[in-house]
Amino acid sequence: MSEKIVISPTSRQEGHAELVMEVDDEGIVTKGRYFSITPVRGLEKMVTGKAPETAPVMVQRICGVCPIPHTLASVEAMDDSLGIEIPKAARQLRELTLAAHTINSHAIHHFLIAPDVVPENLFTTAVESVSEIRKTAQYVVDMVAGEGIHPSDVRIGGMASNITEVARKRLYARLKQLKPKLDAHVELIIGLVADKGFPEGSGVTNAPTLATDVLYGNRDNFDLDRFTEIMPESWYDDPEVAKRACSTIPLYDGRNVEVGPRARAATYGGFTERGVVAQHVARALEMKTALSKAIDILGELDTSAPVMADFDVTGTNKLGVGAIEGPRGMDVHMAQVADGKTQFYSCLVPTTWNIPTMGPATEGFHHEFGPHVIRAYDPCLSCATHMIVVDDEDRSILKDEMVRI
Repeated sequence: MSEKIVISPTSRQEGHAELVMEVDDEGIVTKGRYFSITPVRGLEKMVTGKAPETAPVMVQRICGVCPIPHTLASVEAMDDSLGIEIPKAARQLRELTLAAHTINSHAIHHFLIAPDVVPENLFTTAVESVSEIRKTAQYVVDMVAGEGIHPSDVRIGGMASNITEVARKRLYARLKQLKPKLDAHVELIIGLVADKGFPEGSGVTNAPTLATDVLYGNRDNFDLDRFTEIMPESWYDDPEVAKRACSTIPLYDGRNVEVGPRARAATYGGFTERGVVAQHVARALEMKTALSKAIDILGELDTSAPVMADFDVTGTNKLGVGAIEGPRGMDVHMAQVADGKTQFYSCLVPTTWNIPTMGPATEGFHHEFGPHVIRAYDPCLSCATHMIVVDDEDRSILKDEMVRI
């Protein structure tokens, strides 16, 4: 006899979501549905009609966990709409900022899953390791982008200023010092995940992967014509779930996809493993990739080079696209500028892509593993809500203009 297991809200993630699992007599999940219940914030509408420079400042506040990807996706979208080619040094500083943020974000995730995988005798070691890594990563973002949380120096057209030669040498030395600590941390996490004994095949789906770059992002690898976005009633076969869901369903080639560290590793690194363990392994290994990238940039950066392009803010009404590989997955912002004002703005944020994939990933295994599957994908719902309910009584009247392109 079928039974329904509801976890609401799901825990140790950002934002609020529900996991609804239908299970059989053995407790095996036969149908998994995961959806956001986080209210809309409407920042895409707030920036419309305002000067282009307003958007990166406002949309970085969509989420306190991913301010860097949102800032970078926003300025990249504006750069594209305004036809700006930023200087090489500016690009390097942006890549450095994201690399440091990726290390920080993945370390936060390790803190969130620590109760799942870290035994009591190693808990202090693991948490102290996370803290030390985060402290250094945030120091880099602070020095390069102006602030560790809301990066004030990432600007349309490039960066507000280059870093000094003294800062470059200092950051280079600190990241080189971090490397053995980070390597040990990655080895610790991968070993603990392996020791946890997650069932082989748990968390595996048949969803294709979607990534635009090995680490930073590349709008040329995101085809807007292959993207569609549908309302939850068209996706969830449970009307009650569809009513409660607060996010649209993004599809690529008409299918739900998987984004994030494992998707990037599979697309650009030949990583073939799938499922819960693979998600954790790919995320941990990506910390090493990001650190190597950051060190390389600091070794090559010309601190005397210009970092801001000349540009006309008037705009031509071109739809600009910014595709950034945030820690949780591809973060796409779209902006249209004309007459010096933002005429249109939309975000396709990382967790939104994974929402329709995470539910089915719980199927085929005992429901007790459901939360572990969800956390393996590292969802962050704070920025995923993409529509509003007009009638809060019966939640049946939906305003869908926020999803139209």
